[in-house]
Amino acid sequence: MATFAVSGATLGVARPASAGGGLLRSGSERRGGVDLPSLLLRKKDSSRAVLSRAASPGKVLVPDGESDDLAATPAQPEELQIPEDIEEQTAEVNMTGGTAEKLQYSEPTQGIVETITDGVTKGVKELVVGEKPRVVPKPGDGQKIYEIDPTLKDFRSHLDYRYSEYKRIRAAIDQHEGGLEAFSRGYEKLGFTRSAEGITYREWAPGAHSAALVGDFNNWNPNADTMTRDDYGVWEIFLPNNADGSPAIPHGSRVKIRMDTPSGVKDSISAWIKFSVQAPGEIPFNGIYYDPPEEEKYVFQHPQPKRPESLRIYESHIGMSSPRDLAQEPKINSYANFRDEVLPRIKRLGYNAVQIMAIQEHSYYASFGYHVTNFFAPSSRFGTPEDLKSLIDRAHELGLLVLMDIVHSHSSNNTLDGLNGFDGTDTHYFHGGPRGHHWMWDSRLFNYGSWEVLRFLLSNARWWLEEYKFDGFRFDGVTSMMYTHHGLQMTFTGNYGEYFGFATDVDAVVYLMLVNDLIHGLYPDAVSIGEDVSGMPTFCIPVPDGGVGFDYRLHMAVADKWIELLKQSDESWKMGDIVHTLTNRRWLEKCVTYAESHDQALVGDKTIAFWLMDKDMYDFMALDRPSTPRIDRGIALHKMIRLVTMGLGGEGYLNFMGNEFGHPEWIDFPRGPQTLPTGKVLPGNNNSYDKCRRRFDLGDADFLRYRGMQEFDQAMQHLEEKYGFMTSEHQYVSRKHEEDKVIIFERGDLVFVFNFHWSNSFFDYRVGCSKPGKYKVALDSDDALFGGFSRLDHDVDYFTTEHPHDNRPRSFLVYTPSRTAVVYALTE
Repeated sequence: MATFAVSGATLGVARPASAGGGLLRSGSERRGGVDLPSLLLRKKDSSRAVLSRAASPGKVLVPDGESDDLAATPAQPEELQIPEDIEEQTAEVNMTGGTAEKLQYSEPTQGIVETITDGVTKGVKELVVGEKPRVVPKPGDGQKIYEIDPTLKDFRSHLDYRYSEYKRIRAAIDQHEGGLEAFSRGYEKLGFTRSAEGITYREWAPGAHSAALVGDFNNWNPNADTMTRDDYGVWEIFLPNNADGSPAIPHGSRVKIRMDTPSGVKDSISAWIKFSVQAPGEIPFNGIYYDPPEEEKYVFQHPQPKRPESLRIYESHIGMSSPRDLAQEPKINSYANFRDEVLPRIKRLGYNAVQIMAIQEHSYYASFGYHVTNFFAPSSRFGTPEDLKSLIDRAHELGLLVLMDIVHSHSSNNTLDGLNGFDGTDTHYFHGGPRGHHWMWDSRLFNYGSWEVLRFLLSNARWWLEEYKFDGFRFDGVTSMMYTHHGLQMTFTGNYGEYFGFATDVDAVVYLMLVNDLIHGLYPDAVSIGEDVSGMPTFCIPVPDGGVGFDYRLHMAVADKWIELLKQSDESWKMGDIVHTLTNRRWLEKCVTYAESHDQALVGDKTIAFWLMDKDMYDFMALDRPSTPRIDRGIALHKMIRLVTMGLGGEGYLNFMGNEFGHPEWIDFPRGPQTLPTGKVLPGNNNSYDKCRRRFDLGDADFLRYRGMQEFDQAMQHLEEKYGFMTSEHQYVSRKHEEDKVIIFERGDLVFVFNFHWSNSFFDYRVGCSKPGKYKVALDSDDALFGGFSRLDHDVDYFTTEHPHDNRPRSFLVYTPSRTAVVYALTE
């Protein structure tokens, strides 16, 4: 058998105990080295008690406004070993027809009918009534990647093994869970589910010795509602309706699960909680039973837009989108305000998608939303789940896609309100030992080889698409997922051995294939974008062809290149280096490009505008004051950098809110002093919200120079909307002249001319082109509207001649002023 580069625990492969891994206790030992499906074909526990009593009044809380040693991983993958007890129980299902006496659950392979002893969930009822179930297509042969990139044949053993693992897990899900469509509806079984008869609560916590449901509804009495445990570590309780038919747990009341664990007694928020809030004066969050009456539930009114050919994304953070209000203290903005004030702005600017950060609940606000504590709960800081739905519906009304910045790469370290140590063990959702901890991010790392982790994360992705009508995702930290070194202290040179070796976490890559399968199978118009700095080949090739399945990769090297150049003098900029960075992407793998990341807007870093203009931005941006050479240079290059990035860098474009007009201040989240492990104390900002907002008024003010940069960004988006140049198949760079500092390229029917020279303007500069006819100025960065000097006459017609130039069959002559970008469009 061939030797494959594999790392991580693999489903269905027996492995020796990990030296650093924690132990699963209380009946949760793995059988045959496999993390068994906890909800698979469980024999009914006849001793389970059902408690009936009147509900206590509850307070409604809604907000105001394993081992690090790679040698432990076998290089010789074993044959698929589905444990015998599962095979026997599967046969039992076929013989008995899933009667309640022998089985607690029966899940037919087509996933159409699902029987649960405590009632059928509403969503499944709707499926049975007549809704045709959505089906994820079967796997392909995974061989097309070798036609697209023959170089991959040298790593066929690894890639074929990767695909075989994906197919094996797909087959196991089909056999034991009724397919990926049914498997991804874990939220209909776990957490709190409601039926006509009452509320069922289930939680996978195999390490716990005992469990009870506590909350406002039973006065937090741990003896009132004890739970029973099945053979796979799932705790369960059924609470029948009150005598008057009302639910046993009032909507909006606090709930937690109290467990006796190997680490002691603890109260935890359900891993599947749909809403959680932080009470005033308290630090941990509280889980909220969220099930509003029908008349209070938001009903979507508008259809989801079709996916556009060109993706122009406005990256946003709800909380810091509050505008300046001199009459009020700075505050956390709300879903409602973002809906009413910011969405129309995004539409007017010409973007066709909004990407929203920090949606999944996170107890530490200053984590930018990346230390998630409650994966199924929208952040309560900004409002209620119904408010978020209203926001998304309004975006759809405006024709905007809504993308979610989803975090499946790691989880918060919190043990009180997060997943860490949920059942008192180190290995519940995560790898044990050092491998389960991200040393730089101070967070926990998922074990993608665990069956229940797959259920949890796949169901999480589907939940946001299904319940909230998100139009897709930007997956955060994918590089960290795909490699055991997490991309840290690692320079990717492009050598394929860096991508397909022992450092590759195949379990994580297979999870990404599964989630892309799910997204594109059930929601064909949904968009998936992966944040990958490594440039892994096959990342954006469809899963049936052998790829990882993302629609787009974030072209992260571009922003790093601009920072590198902005530290140098203009004379040191190399045109060929700029072009190479922007065009260095894999064939048939689409990219979303951006000039600067949201991280650059954080305190301690610099945006492009601040790199260019520094403190002059505070004193010389008013039009009634003289400008400075630094301001003139900064405004000119700010526009050029953004246009050349959009024009040449990819098939999609992203901008972080406020950067379109060169927001002058950094983002500083409210924070107190922090003591580092070294003992050094970092001062806080007195928990101030003053810098945690966006000054949209600056971009709108017609007496400030910020307005010109915003107008240019808007014109850039509308130019792309009109011509669709980012997705044009025709792209040709005809000139990258180092002495002139000129870059010229064609994209579709447009010709882009950039003169980066700091002082030289060129008359009668010959521009090569492919198509004959008359060209007109379509966009001019030197226009006075954009804060320029109006050195070009836009009424001039430019006629081509049969004069070959720069390997182009035709050409025309232009005037190209210094530090300008001009786009010429073929009109006749």
